[in-house]
Amino acid sequence: MPIFRTKNENFFKKWSPEMAYVLGFFAADGNLTLGKRGNHYLEFTSTDKDILEKIKRYLNSNHKISSQKRRENWKTIYRIQIGSKEMFNDLFSLGFWPNKSKTLTYPKIPNKYFKHFVRGYFDGDGHVTKGIYKKKGRSAFSKLIFSGFTSGTRNFLEQLKNNLIKLHIIKGGTLYYSKGFRLNFSINDSLSLYKFLYKDLDSDLYLTRKKKIFESYLRYGSYAVVA
Repeated sequence: MPIFRTKNENFFKKWSPEMAYVLGFFAADGNLTLGKRGNHYLEFTSTDKDILEKIKRYLNSNHKISSQKRRENWKTIYRIQIGSKEMFNDLFSLGFWPNKSKTLTYPKIPNKYFKHFVRGYFDGDGHVTKGIYKKKGRSAFSKLIFSGFTSGTRNFLEQLKNNLIKLHIIKGGTLYYSKGFRLNFSINDSLSLYKFLYKDLDSDLYLTRKKKIFESYLRYGSYAVVA
């Protein structure tokens, strides 16, 4: 007997914090596909199974999360695929289409939900790194933190950067190409981005490991460490 798959087919019809987050994550790590028989699918992929579990829950889905490991030393990739012509068409109307990686359209996002969309995109195609460095001629090490976003579409990152500047979230950022387009932020802009993404957050829709990197840096501050 076939298993009846559930999903909230109205999920992408109305903006909400949850919808904005999932849309942002979809912009980064989602795709629309058409089956050989004209079936319509949306799918999400990630190396973090826990975030797909959260997205699955908010979509009211009982679809299976599959896993694949292409090479022995590579991370496991998790994937959830949902068949729905209705959701497919809603995402298409929002500016997404199959094989969007190099033609990603920046959707019209209400300011009220912008932070949630950015947090979703950050959890999919964002990065944050902390470390220490020592200036030449000095014995002390200083802590640093960098963050940013990647995309196959330069225009998407340009519009994202412009909106972040317009809303006074960041002051700068460097946009360049290196196996894809990258928008990187220095220490001050990275900390501003952290406050924007997580301040007064009353939702569990975020990737824990990335949030913890910011908080680890803040916990110990930017003091100098003597070698």
